Amino acid sequence: MSDPEMASAAGGAGPYARERAVAVAAAEEAGTMLRDRFRAPLTVRTKDASGDVVTELDLAAEEIVLSRLRRYFPHDRILSEEAGLLDGTGSRTWLVDPLDGTNNVAIGLPAYVVGIALCVAGAPVVGVVHEPLTGRTWHAVSGHGAHSDSGPLTGPDGRLPAPGPVIAWTQGHAVGRADTAAAVLRQHLELRCRRVLQLWAPLLGWSMLARGTIDGFVGYRAEGLDLPAGALLAAEAGVELRTLHGEVFRPGFAGSGADRSFVAARTDTLDYVLAQVASVTGRRDPGPTVR
Repeated sequence: MSDPEMASAAGGAGPYARERAVAVAAAEEAGTMLRDRFRAPLTVRTKDASGDVVTELDLAAEEIVLSRLRRYFPHDRILSEEAGLLDGTGSRTWLVDPLDGTNNVAIGLPAYVVGIALCVAGAPVVGVVHEPLTGRTWHAVSGHGAHSDSGPLTGPDGRLPAPGPVIAWTQGHAVGRADTAAAVLRQHLELRCRRVLQLWAPLLGWSMLARGTIDGFVGYRAEGLDLPAGALLAAEAGVELRTLHGEVFRPGFAGSGADRSFVAARTDTLDYVLAQVASVTGRRDPGPTVR
């Protein structure tokens, strides 16, 4: 597919149209391969003490995405899950999570996506998430909304459901079982929310939030690689991003995990979840337990 054809397929002209088109094409090509090979026997290798794993599918999907990015943007920097940093010049950095949800795939659970982001001067300007199982792709450009093949994404409506909100939870690989702050916060949210989803695939959670199928998302020292693509998708769908203390949250991939804790929701749900987070530190009345 030529550049103009890809630009047309990904939404036509506009800021970063070519970048978005290339990222969509790369994610969808990798997704086709992942879907076709999902049921095949896998070799699973543990990456580190956290228990995170890698398979040959991660590496094959990564090769597809990196090949396209290097072909069309040879001077850009790329930071990818398995390959690490491929250096470049200028202020542009591509972030690639070729298989977000590897631990799910390793146990045969079909909950995984491909994620690609472009950051300029550290801030996300393009985000793409592709779900191989359904063939759906969601993409966003900073300041120009979030979209799917069926139209704009508008996020959840922000009204607090009577049984409590359904939220996703993510935490970084470096957050161990002995981290009492994470454990206490997660347990409190489980008492005060209808459901707390631990998907092992943060970008899947972000796509659900952008589509409005869940009400919110809480991250504790989240991983930097997949955060910008998902956060941009949700923000462009109208979701508000805050720190755990209620300040404006600016998603990035650099720095320590301490800078990547967040609450993402809208209006009433945002206020409610922020109040629950604050109540863990004793700063607010947490209100009644949701049953």
